[in-house]
Amino acid sequence: FFSAVALTVKQRFFLTILVLAFPLSAISGDPDIISDFVIPMGVNNTLLDGNFFTYTGMRPLINSDPPTNFTVTKAAMAEFPALNGQSVSYAVLQNPAGSVNPPHTHPRATELLFLTYGVLEVGFVDTTNKLFTQRLQAGDIFAFPKGLVHYQFNCAENDFVVAVSAFGSAAAGTVSVPSTVLATGIDDEILAKSFKTDVYTIQKLKAGFAPKA
Repeated sequence: FFSAVALTVKQRFFLTILVLAFPLSAISGDPDIISDFVIPMGVNNTLLDGNFFTYTGMRPLINSDPPTNFTVTKAAMAEFPALNGQSVSYAVLQNPAGSVNPPHTHPRATELLFLTYGVLEVGFVDTTNKLFTQRLQAGDIFAFPKGLVHYQFNCAENDFVVAVSAFGSAAAGTVSVPSTVLATGIDDEILAKSFKTDVYTIQKLKAGFAPKA
């Protein structure tokens, strides 16, 4: 009897540790690697050279015309395999006048934004629902804490914005609040109750995210 009880206690303790450890592992940063870098499957490491550690996907931005739409050019693990295991990635944001990068989160990384041209209004909301905003000028840096909802808005009427964002993950991930809520099939009635409105309003909002023919 006592041995069975003791075993049950041990099992419960073990399960408790697993439950507590799971969220910690889920919110931690990229896992550490035990080699200098990660070689992609099927690649002969003896043939690697400096090209593997060079990403040229940003070159077209150098002499490009001012943006006409909000665009993000990424250098993350998907585009730049050498970043696997290095816990870092980049993105270049281009905002034409009056454009917005809608509220979104990066579940796996803090974002450090460096404004290189223009004036940019930024903000994020913490877990107490407090809004932190700032109007950045070229040369300013702003930190968006990991996992918190944030946005960027080009408040200028006649000028574009260029910013470079660094992330503390090779695959920071992006969860867009509007498209995640309105374009993933969540039931209209559930959304209407959640936003304290009616189904008709939700359907009108969803229509804006419908695929264009």
